[in-house]
Amino acid sequence: MATRGAVSDLIRGNIDAIILRTLSDGDSYGYEILKEIAATSQGEYEMKEPSLYTSLKRLEGQGFVQSYWGNETQGARRKYYHMTDEGARELVQATNRWVNVRRIIDRLLKQEGGAR
Repeated sequence: MATRGAVSDLIRGNIDAIILRTLSDGDSYGYEILKEIAATSQGEYEMKEPSLYTSLKRLEGQGFVQSYWGNETQGARRKYYHMTDEGARELVQATNRWVNVRRIIDRLLKQEGGAR
């Protein structure tokens, strides 16, 4: 089994796509995004809050997400994030990139017949 650090390193390059995928289910705020990612990974990956907000800021700068303040009647106001149409297109492209890379790595790591 891979160490938690090694898994995190492999996931790190795909954080933006993971956030976009989470937002594809609907608008959400930071804490909910973190909980959804942890739940979807069945507890095997927990994104750190600073990483989330750094990625959200980057995604917003790229036009992939938009933020807005919620109008909660109780408790602190929450900043919500919405995936834009451009973000949806980026999610499709990022997913395709991942599938391609995974296919290549699977091929490179598969050593049937002992040939190298």
